[in-house]
Amino acid sequence: MRIISGIHKGRKLSAPKSLPVRPTTDRAKEALFNILGPEMYWPQSSVLDLFSGTGNLSYECASRGCPHVVAVDAHAGCVKFIEQSSRTLEVPVSVFKRDVSAFLKRCAESFDLIFADPPYDFSQEQLREIVSLCFEKALLKEEGILVIEHSAQRDLSELEHFESARKYGSTIFSFFRP
Repeated sequence: MRIISGIHKGRKLSAPKSLPVRPTTDRAKEALFNILGPEMYWPQSSVLDLFSGTGNLSYECASRGCPHVVAVDAHAGCVKFIEQSSRTLEVPVSVFKRDVSAFLKRCAESFDLIFADPPYDFSQEQLREIVSLCFEKALLKEEGILVIEHSAQRDLSELEHFESARKYGSTIFSFFRP
């Protein structure tokens, strides 16, 4: 994985092959950040990265100057990799080893941007729960954005707060707003 922009632009990180992840491709990540760029002022933004896996999106935000990034993943190996990489890069990423639903139910903070990249086999109901929890718990700030990365086999357009979707290969980014 490669960091696209910011203080670590061009830096490559290699995650252990043993991690159960499907990292966002550089092409899709670059397209996503091109969409978000005009909307975000990174040095004053807070980001929540759910199902963070390798931490790919967390490092990208932190590299762009984001002062507060929270990464959540249930897999111990992923959490360990993100902690080590964050120390190496000297970026402000706080990592939590938690089930995402449990984390969202207890979270009392709000964010400018929430990424969720759940496993592609997540059911429509599980995806609906993520969206519902983010809005019921007011986890997004007033002008915040929720982005869910999912497979082309899922259509999230009927979910409340859906705004738009963009397709990049077999990856779809669905955008939600308060």
